[in-house]
Amino acid sequence: METALPPDPEPTPDPAPASPPAATSMVSPATNPPLPDGPSDVPAYRDRGTGLTIFGVVQIILGLLAALMVPLMALGAFMSRLAPGGAMRPGQLVSGVATYAFAAAALLTLGIGSVRMKRWARALTLVTSWYWLIMGALATVLLTAILPVVMKGVLAQMKQSSADASSAEVSTGVMAVILTLIIIFAAFFLVLVPIAFVIFYSRKDVTETCRRRDPVERWTDRTPLPVLGASIALFAGSLYMLLVGLTTPLFPFFGSYLTGIAAVACFVVLAALDLYISVALFRLQLSGWWIAIGAVSVRMVSMILTYSRADLMQAYSKMGMSDAQLEMLNSSPLLRGHVLLWWSMLSMVLFLGYLVWLKRYFKPAAATREELPAPTV
Repeated sequence: METALPPDPEPTPDPAPASPPAATSMVSPATNPPLPDGPSDVPAYRDRGTGLTIFGVVQIILGLLAALMVPLMALGAFMSRLAPGGAMRPGQLVSGVATYAFAAAALLTLGIGSVRMKRWARALTLVTSWYWLIMGALATVLLTAILPVVMKGVLAQMKQSSADASSAEVSTGVMAVILTLIIIFAAFFLVLVPIAFVIFYSRKDVTETCRRRDPVERWTDRTPLPVLGASIALFAGSLYMLLVGLTTPLFPFFGSYLTGIAAVACFVVLAALDLYISVALFRLQLSGWWIAIGAVSVRMVSMILTYSRADLMQAYSKMGMSDAQLEMLNSSPLLRGHVLLWWSMLSMVLFLGYLVWLKRYFKPAAATREELPAPTV
């Protein structure tokens, strides 16, 4: 007997796949980056590799020009034998050659580092450009104030030696043109060029470009840039003290000028002190900051007492200078009216104020230990 079976059920369709869950806060943006057309947490920047290369080439050119001054200094020393004031002193020649050689080496090194887009090159270029700008601006102001006085004295001597009034008028016009060109030249290389370097190397895009092209941490990254600037300045000052001590041993010491072995010893001690302070500031040691404040203050007092009381020409005569050389030095506007004193005072006051401003980067050792997390068991 046949039984009626129910018909087979129709196949049911498979359920539609569920939509993927929305992204939650547990998903890391670093492991799941957003789509190109969506918002990005990585700050956008413009690659400044071309600019770093251009500014690096400019530094290399300036370094070559500084190196060119070395043979010119030697030529000037040779030609000075024919001058009325006598030949250039050997110490003066060595000081000039060493200064230009050091500047050439520094500019060439920084230029090559900038072309290679190194972090240390960007940091050191920015630091040196700031000092270049500040000292260059002061030098331009001083040059603008001193040069007219020098030109006036030269014109007075020319009028006394020449009886023709028309030639004197022509000389006055020529001197005015030369004076203007010298001031423009100084303002360009001592003010405008460092301003361009400061503006470019201060850009965030330049910093980011150097970080990506040079991902390895460098020694210039271990301390803040303002502190690095003071450290570099003191290191360069220590080298300068050694150079002056060996070439021109004339040391101002609390109202008198020391010469000879005593002056050399003082310069060596001062160079060693500057070197110690440079390293201590780089390591952010508070004791180094206090020593720097005290050392600069003591130097200011010694300089004021010496420049206001002692006779500089007498000290130069003890160094073996001839009467003609002393007469030329005495006629210099820098040595009249305490111009050199005010120039040195202004530079040291600015540097002292800069050191005081750097206090924010230095903390006592106890405070540093308190900031460290407590050890866990």
